[in-house]
Amino acid sequence: MNDRALRYFLAVVRAGSIRAAAAALHVAPSAVSRQVAELEAGAGQPLLERLPRGVQPTEAGQAVALHAQRQEDEAAALRDHLRRLRGGLEGTIRLCCGDGFLADLLERGLAGFSAQHPGLRFVIVPGGTDRIQAAVAEGEAELGLAYNPPAHPLLQSAARARQPLVALVPPDHPHRGGPLHLAELAAEPAALLSTGHGIRHLLARAEADGGFRLTPRLETGSVELLRRFVLAGMGVTFLPEFAASGELAAGRLRAIPLADPVLAEASAHLLHRAGRRLPEGSFLLARWLAENLAALRH
Repeated sequence: MNDRALRYFLAVVRAGSIRAAAAALHVAPSAVSRQVAELEAGAGQPLLERLPRGVQPTEAGQAVALHAQRQEDEAAALRDHLRRLRGGLEGTIRLCCGDGFLADLLERGLAGFSAQHPGLRFVIVPGGTDRIQAAVAEGEAELGLAYNPPAHPLLQSAARARQPLVALVPPDHPHRGGPLHLAELAAEPAALLSTGHGIRHLLARAEADGGFRLTPRLETGSVELLRRFVLAGMGVTFLPEFAASGELAAGRLRAIPLADPVLAEASAHLLHRAGRRLPEGSFLLARWLAENLAALRH
C-alpha cells in the first residue's frame, strides 16, 4: 500500500465520490480511480461500495481508511517536530466550528494566540454539529467547536462548559419575569437554525418532551441571520448567550432564560479526535481556547 494510493483513498472516503476527491486533490478522476483499483487489488477485496450517487467504504475500506488516517497523523506529527527543531512554531491549524462561535473565536481566541505565534496560520470552516463532528473524526480539522454535540465514539472534549439555551427577544418584549418554558413561546414567530445543528436537535427534544411544535417564520444555517431577525423586530430566536454577547451587552437584545431542563443543561465543547496526538501548535491553541473563550467558561 503506497502512500499516494492511501492518500487518494482517504480523500475518496472523505469526499464521498471519486470525482469530488479528484477535485480536492487537483488531479484527474482517472488517476484517483487507478490508485483505488491498485489498492483494492493489493487488499484482495473491494474497499468501496459503488452507489448511485458516490461511494462508501466497505468494512475492509474503513480499516484501510483508519490506517491511512493514522499515517497522515504521524506524518503531520513528524513535520511538526522537524519545524520545532528549526526553531519556532510554523504550519497550519484547521478548525471547524459553529457559526455562533466565530466572533468569540476571533476576538478572544485567535487574536491573542496568533500574536504570540506569528508562524502559524489558520483555516476555519464553519458548519453545523454533524459537519463539525465529521470533520474532526475524519482528520479534516484538528479541533472543533460545537454546541451540545451528541456522543461520538471517535471524539473527546478537550474542554466543555455549560451554556444554557436562552430566548433572544427585542428589548421591548412584554415578558419581564423569570424563566419561561419553551412551550410558552411556541405561538411567537421564531427564527430557527436548520436541521443538522445542535441547537435544532435540542429544540426538537424539548418539543417532543412538551408535546408541542414550534412554527418557524425563518429557517437558516446562519447565526447572524437569527440575530438580525430579532433585531429587526420580527420575532424571537434561541441561542446561547455567548453567540449574541455584543448585542446583549449593548442592550439591543434581551435574553430570557428557558426552564426546560434539556435546554438549561446544554454545553459548549472543544473537540478533538480521541487517541490522536495533536501537533504542538494545535495542542497549544486548544489550551489557549479552553482558558480564554467565553463559550468555554461557565
